[in-house]
Amino acid sequence: MEIFRFAHIEYLWGLLIIPFLTLLFIWSRYSRKRALRRFGNEQVIKELMPFVSANRPVFKFFLLMLALGLFIAGVARPQFGSKLKKIKREGIELIIALDVSNSMMAEDIQPNRLERAKRAISRLVDRLKDDKIGLIVFAGEAYIQLPLTSDYNSAKLFLESVNTQVVPRQGTAIGAAVNMAIRSFTPDADASKAIVIITDGENHEDDPVAAAQEAVNNGIVVHTIGMGLPQGSPIPVMSDGQTDYMRDNDGNVVVTKLDEEMLEKIATAGNGIYVRANNAQIGLNALFDEINKMNKEEMETVVFSEYEDQFQYFFGAGLLLLLLEFIILERKNRYLMRVKLFSS
Repeated sequence: MEIFRFAHIEYLWGLLIIPFLTLLFIWSRYSRKRALRRFGNEQVIKELMPFVSANRPVFKFFLLMLALGLFIAGVARPQFGSKLKKIKREGIELIIALDVSNSMMAEDIQPNRLERAKRAISRLVDRLKDDKIGLIVFAGEAYIQLPLTSDYNSAKLFLESVNTQVVPRQGTAIGAAVNMAIRSFTPDADASKAIVIITDGENHEDDPVAAAQEAVNNGIVVHTIGMGLPQGSPIPVMSDGQTDYMRDNDGNVVVTKLDEEMLEKIATAGNGIYVRANNAQIGLNALFDEINKMNKEEMETVVFSEYEDQFQYFFGAGLLLLLLEFIILERKNRYLMRVKLFSS
């Protein structure tokens, strides 16, 4: 088994320059054609410039952009983890249950509840040491996004892909998420176990308090983080390319409000703490203090012990494309005009 990752995934943002350069290229081609039309009939101009090719510059530009994409991917250091080994660590098992329902797109917590929650989880992962972490996403149903692992880089990669589309059925089934988390911990392990529920608390599906009590019966602590403000906020949706707000059957704008009472009940039943997020802070310090108080037990875990860099293949392919782009001339070759590799 191998796992693929980018050691510096943030460098992949550089790929955004490719569509920008493409638009610039299209604009320059359009401007050139418009300028040529001012000089006379297009067919006459073609006869006066028989060696000018219309398609070769486009093909050369395509090769350049492909090479640029490969270079950017290479700088991000693609790697394969090829060797597994078992190691023993002292830590806890922690499962994050993240709400991905539409209400998490509300913008009372900037930039929105879900994005702010993902950033908070990423910072929490950065502070973990020798612990196992797993991720469950839920809306109307709950799914395991990431099984328990000590590979924090992989955890961040899985976290990046989370959005409101990963769970097909809408709703907020907090209880289902807690029950799935209970089943996802390592069976019969002596490690301390905790669940952190990150949600706006608008539960519409089940009984999360009973689920939290069941977690305690299994030796699991349940904490809650409330995303949102009590006064609430509308839920942005895209309609015909424009931002609108979710509406009910009567056409009224739906306002989603933080249900603190529910989240406090869940935390109390789960022997944990409740923290309310706001635009200033998420409350990770208090939560992390609680996690650090838990007994650290020795756990055996499997990790990828060696990651092998693969950037050389990306750089090599990029250099070959640059060489090919250099060899191909923008003008037609008078001796090869009969070879119709590029029709003009």
